[in-house]
Amino acid sequence: MSLLAVGISHQTAPVALLEQVSMSGDDTVKALHELVESDHVSEVIVLATCNRVEIFAEVDRFHGGVTDVSRVLARHAGATVEELSPYVTVYYEDQAIGHLCTVAAGLDSMVVGETQVLGQLRSAYALARQEGTVGRELHPIAQRALRVGKRVHAETGIDKAGASLVSVALDRVTDLLGELAGRPVLVVGAGSMGALAATTLARRGAEVTVSSRTPASAARLAGSIDGRQADLEQLPAELAAADVLVTCTGATGTVIGAEVVTSAMTGRGGRPLAIVDLALPRDVEPAVAGQ
Repeated sequence: MSLLAVGISHQTAPVALLEQVSMSGDDTVKALHELVESDHVSEVIVLATCNRVEIFAEVDRFHGGVTDVSRVLARHAGATVEELSPYVTVYYEDQAIGHLCTVAAGLDSMVVGETQVLGQLRSAYALARQEGTVGRELHPIAQRALRVGKRVHAETGIDKAGASLVSVALDRVTDLLGELAGRPVLVVGAGSMGALAATTLARRGAEVTVSSRTPASAARLAGSIDGRQADLEQLPAELAAADVLVTCTGATGTVIGAEVVTSAMTGRGGRPLAIVDLALPRDVEPAVAGQ
């Protein structure tokens, strides 16, 4: 048996394709079971983040394993294996282990050195354990990669040099608008990325409002940062008042359409609105960029 890593990430694929292959929690569970029920895969971990879907599988044959994994990826994306193949990376045995450790350390991230992917890998491993798709082959490999990632961050200080994707995006907003302290900011989404965005904004002194499809989650997050909560039905009014919108929901379709933004802009008196869309698939309709 040998380790195989097959993936699609920001390193190889355009955003539109990353949107196609992105997985929710239920999608990931389904993929785990599809993979272990295929002909050549015996154990598997699926790492699905906003910028990558990586499948780490224990396989009995290289070509058979690549075929099985590629078929599951293609089926999930609504594409053919041939359409996906130019964007897929494949690593085998020692190279696959090296790639997994590289990912865990944040060296393959969009922002080199970010720490979030280490937690995402830990969660992916925990989910695979929960679903019974890891065994004696993948357990030690995953645990080693997690130790490597933790050690790299602890001993090199790379996470200080490589800020999170949220921090980089907010730095860009600061370049455009000036300091965020005292500015009204709307965060749409109360998951892990939303929490990271809201916390980072609060530390920068912004006045944060949190909105989510689950009001209770938004209220908990807002309370933890001394912000306030708003229902999604209040989105047009909140957009009209905000200087910055940060959106990062787990929705599969557009959350903020061009007409909503157009309506919000009419009452702003020419005041700019900076929009940071951290979701995959995208939350904001692409046409908004042209307004």
